[in-house]
Amino acid sequence: MEVAIYARVSSEKQDTDLSISAQLRALRDYAARNGYHVVREFIDQAESGRTAARPAFREMLALAKTKQPPFQAILVWKLNRFARSRADSITYKTLLRNKGIDVISINEPLDDSPTGRLLEGVIESIDEFYSANLGQDIKRGMRENASRGFFNGSRPPYGFRKVAVRDGSRTRNKLEPEPDDSVAVQVVRRMFDMALQDVGCKAIATTLNREGLRTGSGERWGRTTVYKVLNNEAYCGTLVWGDRPGHPALHSGEPPVRVDGAWPGIVDRETFDLVQRKLAAKSPVVTHPRTVPSFYLLSGLLFCSCGRAMTGHSAKSGRHFYYLCSRSSKQGRDVCDARMLPKDKLERLVIEQLRAKVLTDENLEELVTLVNEELQLASSHLRERLDIIDAELRDVGARLAKLYDALETGKLELDDLAPRIKELKTRQDELSRARLHVEADMVVRRVEEIDVNTVKAYAQDLRSLLEEADITERKVFLRSFIKRIQVSKDEAKVYYNLPLPQTGASKVEVEVLPIDTFGGAGGTRTPDLLTASQTLSQLSYSPID
Repeated sequence: MEVAIYARVSSEKQDTDLSISAQLRALRDYAARNGYHVVREFIDQAESGRTAARPAFREMLALAKTKQPPFQAILVWKLNRFARSRADSITYKTLLRNKGIDVISINEPLDDSPTGRLLEGVIESIDEFYSANLGQDIKRGMRENASRGFFNGSRPPYGFRKVAVRDGSRTRNKLEPEPDDSVAVQVVRRMFDMALQDVGCKAIATTLNREGLRTGSGERWGRTTVYKVLNNEAYCGTLVWGDRPGHPALHSGEPPVRVDGAWPGIVDRETFDLVQRKLAAKSPVVTHPRTVPSFYLLSGLLFCSCGRAMTGHSAKSGRHFYYLCSRSSKQGRDVCDARMLPKDKLERLVIEQLRAKVLTDENLEELVTLVNEELQLASSHLRERLDIIDAELRDVGARLAKLYDALETGKLELDDLAPRIKELKTRQDELSRARLHVEADMVVRRVEEIDVNTVKAYAQDLRSLLEEADITERKVFLRSFIKRIQVSKDEAKVYYNLPLPQTGASKVEVEVLPIDTFGGAGGTRTPDLLTASQTLSQLSYSPID
């Protein structure tokens, strides 16, 4: 029987009997003892069994759902390696059974009888209870640890260091500031002093970066990292645990743990509180982004030449809107001197050029031809690999037949032929496994040829929507085929896929290159796009490698 092996650990600190190497060794031995042929091994490192969003697990399911799965069973060390969630276990085992694939636990032998199914459900329910209960125990332990003034984190805040202290038979961690003459402590105090003088977080970050000072991880300072320091009560000696959004303590409805004087502070409480009042006075009214759709059509698509996203900003009390590199916005123009791009002019030009250069029948016809050729070429390469493997399999089979014939007729003795037969059988097994992999690739990558009329009809809808639809619909349609828009000092390049409907039988992710550039090969200047001192000279398209 052809089988796959699945191994998983939740973290690198799991017991040695749960290690990936130990699981694989046991699974391979089990397969060998039972005469199973292992065709694939799927491994998830540091992935929780509470979720199905595991890379190797999803790849295994994708192959299982193909028309002819390359394996008939999946071996796991225990059922909790497959899933810790009872709901996930039922869902995915049902999917696999419908394809004729069993999940076999080598340490929990269960048959396919009603009793076996009942025992399997009991085991899975116990595993789920154990996982959930362990999480509660860990959270309770961390709450108790924090309430006694001990530090739960793995990495101390900038300017602090961990100190091991004895607590009975155990060793726990507390924090203490680095020496007063250390660079980190001096930087922290300087940041609070600057904040007291009404210097903003971005200006503080710009000053520190200009002087070559870096964060604890060696990164440049940004507006957000400065704000996190100024807003962290650890710097005035207060331990706070469980107050961050998304923290498990908040999900349970329990209040955060607060311990004043848990360790010596780098600044005093009065200074810290005064800085908080100044930060609050400067803070704008914040609305959750899910409640207000983005006003910026190209948000999430526009990127600076430095690699960071360009985000929307306003000026003059909301009278002017523009895009600016997020790195420049947070860390200052010393880090990135990207220009501000006026929102309306840039969006209008991009839409006009998309309609004029990309969403045309002539361009789309050529792109469909190119993509279909690429699909046919990829399919032919896999077919060629399969033909080569089949030819070698036939050759190996013929050689084995001759050896068996020589053995049966007594021309040669078994002792003489055994090494060569073993060698050829090993090669035959290797080729058979390679053939399975190629067949699986062909199934996974199989895509129907694209119909040019379908693309044209969809492009017509796009052209209309880009002109008539509201901001939300236009953003959705742009994201259906634009990958990114890369802006540099003198040009903007639009990277995109062939525009295809998101539903239906045909959907491909082949990236394509338009056949023309804006303004011809040399490009034309467009001084009306921006102000006279901030002119974007060329807007062109480039392929995605």
